[in-house]
Amino acid sequence: MQHTTESTQCVPAMTYDLMLEKIRYDGAYPTRERAEEAVRLVLGGLGGQLTGSERQSLAARLPEEAADVLLAGRPESALTGRDFVTSLALRTGASTATTRWDTGSVLTTVAQLAGPDLLAQVLRALPQGYALLFGRAELARAA
Repeated sequence: MQHTTESTQCVPAMTYDLMLEKIRYDGAYPTRERAEEAVRLVLGGLGGQLTGSERQSLAARLPEEAADVLLAGRPESALTGRDFVTSLALRTGASTATTRWDTGSVLTTVAQLAGPDLLAQVLRALPQGYALLFGRAELARAA
């Protein structure tokens, strides 16, 4: 499976099944289905926050099924990382703490697939507060 962007072709580093198993293990989810629910929620929401080349480049690094969820996300108003988690929690009726766990479980795997350079671009494109969700330190932005 290959995804193409305007300037590059990329074969994802893992299959969707392996991605779900990693998220299931890292997130301590009882079933594959529960891990997949988290993936759909988080990537769908993230797709609404990312636009432009970062969105396309990130999709190219994900397995096809995950990329489709990311790209299907409708553009929304920009949310801080904290507001992003709160918004996802409101969509599902889950607690903010559970949703924060789901978000971190999914986005740390996405960060691994993105690699450090693309992840840095993605974080620059998002409002403040997303780095921790991706398992990275939040660096202060220059004024």
